[in-house]
Amino acid sequence: MDYYILSYSHKNTDIAMREALSLDIKNPVTKEFLEDLVDNKFITEAVILSTCNRIEFILNTLNTEKAEEFLLDKLSNYSKIPLEKLQKCADSYDNLSAIHHLFSVASSLDSLVVGETQISGQLKSAFKFSYELGCCGLHLSRAIHYAFRCAASVRNSTSISQNSVSVASTAVAQAKEILGDLKNQFALVIGAGEMSEICAKHLINANCEVLIINREIQNAQKVCDTILSANPNAKIRAESFKDLSTYINEIPLIFSATGAPHTIITSDMVEAKDWNRYWFDLAVPRDIECAIMEKCEKIQIYAVDDLEDIVRKNLALREEQAKIAYGIVGRATQEFFSWQQSLNVEPLIKTIRALAKDAALKELNKGILKGYLPKEYEKNIEKTLHNAFNTFLHDLTINLKAVANTPKADSIVESLRFLFKQETQERMLESYKCEYAQDKTLP
Repeated sequence: MDYYILSYSHKNTDIAMREALSLDIKNPVTKEFLEDLVDNKFITEAVILSTCNRIEFILNTLNTEKAEEFLLDKLSNYSKIPLEKLQKCADSYDNLSAIHHLFSVASSLDSLVVGETQISGQLKSAFKFSYELGCCGLHLSRAIHYAFRCAASVRNSTSISQNSVSVASTAVAQAKEILGDLKNQFALVIGAGEMSEICAKHLINANCEVLIINREIQNAQKVCDTILSANPNAKIRAESFKDLSTYINEIPLIFSATGAPHTIITSDMVEAKDWNRYWFDLAVPRDIECAIMEKCEKIQIYAVDDLEDIVRKNLALREEQAKIAYGIVGRATQEFFSWQQSLNVEPLIKTIRALAKDAALKELNKGILKGYLPKEYEKNIEKTLHNAFNTFLHDLTINLKAVANTPKADSIVESLRFLFKQETQERMLESYKCEYAQDKTLP
């Protein structure tokens, strides 16, 4: 079985293409897409990571070439993008390079904003979604768990995430650059997810007044309550989404980051004004219709890809730390394959049997040397001892082979390696925390 990743990101595609490819876990089509992937005879497991800056198809395959062919064809049908274009733009990775890429993504080294902290949570959500569908099993679980470990090591060993910026905070920084000062400005934040919450926090820190709207007003109120609990003097409130058309024509500064599968602000909703408006569309697919700028010259819309200048400055500041981080990723990649090899149950079974045999023969020889046992009975006693430890290890052998290809195997094998002093490195299961226990089995 092989690890394989097909990747479309800010490095090889524009926002329009990423919109067409988007398969966020909130999109009902994503469930069907994942299930169709693992129904293919060449694909055993699949996770889809879809964010504003990337879409990664993380697979475990029986035949990489056939799996890629099926995936690209399905992706073309879904996105309506010609197959040739998808092939030309894609970055693909297998085995060693796939794991290295996965670890780099999880550690935020491949992000538009290097060091941003959202990607780890997004990967966990994608993993959880796939796992609960039964589309992700032993092999991808191992890889993604190890990716979390690698990301934690990067965070703890470098300063790459200290004072980190996200796309959301970059948008607020761009607004400051345009307006000079956000004090006493009034901003509208559309959405109540992590991106919107980060926007709101940075706006409040800049002494800006904030209005949050969301289709579920209670979720918008939760964001307000979170911010107010930390800063009781914050000027922030939640309002109904039904008044969106009114707000966009009254408030000059807008940050939109919803998970809607289509635009929520269209040209027909916009009224011409004689004052400048600055709108930041942080969603993929985009929340704001591009044609609005043609209709209203006083509106400037910034999409995710338009924030790259600030991102480049961020990248330059973090370059030295990124070198250290890539070293950690490289070592983690090698360690992962070594660790995975160590989890093979067959060598462990042979080792335990050999230890049992050595212990039995050692004690037999002691008994003969001390005169407890007659030498002429040695072969018969040896055969009896051999039958005894075979009987004793029978259930262990059967049960270990039975769980060998399930997620719970890793914790069992590592425990046995510890108990029989066969560890060659730090135990994987003690080196990170993950809400998805290794002993969970697939439905």
